[in-house]
Amino acid sequence: MHFEVLHHDKQSNARAGIIHTDHGKIETPIFMPVGTAGTVKAVHQQELENEINAQIILGNTYHLYLKPGIETLHKAGGLHSFISWDRPILTDSGGYQVYSLSSSNKIKEHGVRFQSHHDGSYHEFTPEKSIEIQRIIGADIIMAFDECTPYPCTYDYAKKSMEMTHRWLDRCMEYFSSSTPLYSYQQAFFPIVQGSTYPDLRKISAETVIKHDTIGYAIGGLSVGEPAEDMYQMTDLVCQILPKEKARYLMGVGTPSNILESIHRGIDMMDCVMPTRNARHGLLFTSEGTINIKNKKWEHDFSPIDEKSTAYSDKRYSKAYLRHLIKSNEFLGMQIASIHNLNFYLELVKEARKNILEGTFLSWKNQMLKKLDRRL
Repeated sequence: MHFEVLHHDKQSNARAGIIHTDHGKIETPIFMPVGTAGTVKAVHQQELENEINAQIILGNTYHLYLKPGIETLHKAGGLHSFISWDRPILTDSGGYQVYSLSSSNKIKEHGVRFQSHHDGSYHEFTPEKSIEIQRIIGADIIMAFDECTPYPCTYDYAKKSMEMTHRWLDRCMEYFSSSTPLYSYQQAFFPIVQGSTYPDLRKISAETVIKHDTIGYAIGGLSVGEPAEDMYQMTDLVCQILPKEKARYLMGVGTPSNILESIHRGIDMMDCVMPTRNARHGLLFTSEGTINIKNKKWEHDFSPIDEKSTAYSDKRYSKAYLRHLIKSNEFLGMQIASIHNLNFYLELVKEARKNILEGTFLSWKNQMLKKLDRRL
C-alpha cells in the first residue's frame, strides 16, 4: 500500500494523487461517505458503487464494536465481507466518541472507560484495544487512538491531552507493528495530529507524529465548533509540516466550501456525516447553492432535482416529488436526497482533481465558492 502525488498545483497547495490499496486505488483529493455502523444511511452499496462511485467509505470502531460486535465481524471475515463491499474502507479509532460521548466516559492514562449508549453496559478502550478491534474489522486504513479535545478548551487541557495522545500513539504503533492483518490484504496506519486551535501545540504535534513513518497522517480535533478561519489556519500550519509525499486526512470536514478550502491547503482526504444527515432533513447541496426542499416554493416545481447532476435519480425525479416524499417522511425521499448529496460531494472533489491536473484549480475554486453557500 502506498501513496503517490501526481501533480502539485502551482497557485496553491492543492495536489492530485493516488492511494494504492489491496481493495483498489483511491484518486485524491477524495471525500469519504460515512458508514458509521457498516452502512451509509439510506443508501445501498450498489448505489454507492454505481450511481455515486464512492472509492472508499468510512466505518467507526466504537459503533461496530458495540453492534454487531467483533465476534460477528471476525466470523464474517471482516467488515468488507460482512457488508459486501470490495472497495477500500477507513475506520475511525473511536477517539471521536470519547469526545462526543464525554458525559458517559472516564479518561485515564491507561485508556477510556465508557458506557454503551445502547444498553448502559461498561466497556474500556485502550490504544492496544482500538488497534486490535480495527485489525478484526479489517479496514484498509486504520487510525491511532486519540482524544479529540472540545472547543473551546484551555491551553493546559489541550497540551495535556495532546501529550497523552502522543503517548497513546506510541502504544498504538507498538501494537500495530507487533501484530499482523487477519485477512488476505494489508492495512495502513495513520497517526493523528491534535492540539486544538493553539498553533504551537499543533506544530509540536505535527513534528511528533511524523517521527513515525507511515503512508499518511490525519488532522483531528477540528470542525468541532471553532470558527472556519481557525480551522483553515491550523490546517495550513500542519500541512506545511507534514511530509509532501504522504497522504493527509482532515477528519470530520465538512461543508462543500470547507472541502474546497481544505483541498486548497493540501488536504487529500475528508469525511463528514453532513451530506447524508442534511439530506434526511431535506437540505440539498447543488452547484448553484443549497436548497431546502421542504420550502413551499418547490411544491409545484416539476423540473429535475438537479439537471447538472450525473445521478440517475436526480434526473428521473422532480423537486416537487422529492418535496412530497420528504414532507411525508417517506424513506424513499431520504434515499433520493442522500444519493443526491453524496453524488454532489463526490462530483465536487472529482472536479477539483480535474482542475488541479489542468492547472485551473484556484480560479475554478474561487468561482465555486461564490455559489456554494448561496440559499436558493
